[in-house]
Amino acid sequence: MDISQEENGSHGRYSATLEGHTAEMTYSRSSPSLIIIDHTGVPDALRGKGVGQALALYAVEAARKGGWKIIPLCPFMRAQAQRHPEWQDVIQA
Repeated sequence: MDISQEENGSHGRYSATLEGHTAEMTYSRSSPSLIIIDHTGVPDALRGKGVGQALALYAVEAARKGGWKIIPLCPFMRAQAQRHPEWQDVIQA
């Protein structure tokens, strides 16, 4: 599964395409050191295939590499952050 990142000003998006369907995780950059993940959308055809989890992990790895923190406003990302205590180095409550 390939995941790409697009950023336009203060808004950004991680997207993954699998089997002809695209899932996304959107965010806003509130500062150079902080992003707010506000939405995760996975088409029904991709549910249960780990696509949302892959997007969340990609966001965490990008934050580690970029040196920023994540505020998980999106319910899915918030739930993933709670399930993964090893991500707490980049999660800001």
